[in-house]
Amino acid sequence: MEARGIDEKIVADGKMSSALQGLRVAVEAYPDLKASTNFLQLQGEISDIENKLAAARRFFNSATKELNNAVETFPSNLLAGMFGFKRETMYDLGETRAKAEETPTLKF
Repeated sequence: MEARGIDEKIVADGKMSSALQGLRVAVEAYPDLKASTNFLQLQGEISDIENKLAAARRFFNSATKELNNAVETFPSNLLAGMFGFKRETMYDLGETRAKAEETPTLKF
């Protein structure tokens, strides 16, 4: 929540993903919880949130790509230079990219 730059936000997102993985592992030990209606609803909501986060990452990268192209191409690069616009970092998931692009599955 307090991350200021894009790099800090990417690191925070990685930490949140790790926390969700820990939650999934912890729930494995409680079979009664897995059968609860409320918990099944929570599973659906977590899956929905992960899908929305993936969509937000794609939107961010699309907008960043457009900005970077505009900053580098003529004649918009002249205006970009005058007003201090510069290339921005894409949201790169690195090695976890393939996993993040998969549809989330919750295994309980």
